[in-house]
Amino acid sequence: MESRGFRLSRSKTEYLRCGFSGVKMDGGEVTMGGVLVPQVKKFKYLGSIVEERGDIDEDISHCIRTGWNKLRKTSGVLCDKKIPFRLNWRIHRMVVRPALFYGAECWPIKKNQVHRLMVAEMRMIRWMCGYTGLDRIRNVVIRERLGVAPLEDKLRETRLRWFGHVKRRSVDAPVRRYEAIDLLHHRRGQGRPKMSWNEVIRSDMKFMGLTEDIAQDRNMWQSRIKIVDHR
Repeated sequence: MESRGFRLSRSKTEYLRCGFSGVKMDGGEVTMGGVLVPQVKKFKYLGSIVEERGDIDEDISHCIRTGWNKLRKTSGVLCDKKIPFRLNWRIHRMVVRPALFYGAECWPIKKNQVHRLMVAEMRMIRWMCGYTGLDRIRNVVIRERLGVAPLEDKLRETRLRWFGHVKRRSVDAPVRRYEAIDLLHHRRGQGRPKMSWNEVIRSDMKFMGLTEDIAQDRNMWQSRIKIVDHR
């Protein structure tokens, strides 16, 4: 590879053995220039955490940590009682939520993982508002009072927006990202089957009363999937 202009750092290079199918593979060593390349069970790629078994738990944990870091860096504004909460919430949507949702359009997410994200964001909202458990205010009351759309609905919107985007692409385009992601999670091994991305999308469309052909009309698709925070 180096003879063709590619140069790799022998001290920094790692590799991950994909086990998405659940089939155990024979062990073996990978060397480069006589140097043993260490094997890892996860690594960060383009801001997302790729795991050996194709799970997304670590990726979600990473997004939650990043979201908290963003909130702490902007806490001087977001937690300022002199600034109207509606303005703070707009800043939250532009700064913190994108960190929580990074890569969410391709997650084959499960209910317990959605719950983790909802709990994390609710804690952030309570911190912004100055509410504690001693106030004994239910989460649904806080959301209704502040006009905050449920995170689960926003996640669904994110997935369907991406699905509509890739469905409208030319048939001559390279392999679509959602097809590649679904391929990784569609192979079934032993034990309880994992939910594939394609199955999550089918469930989303059924919940919203949508069909694939509607995705070809961009304006209609966007209007049908849009979830707006109440103002």
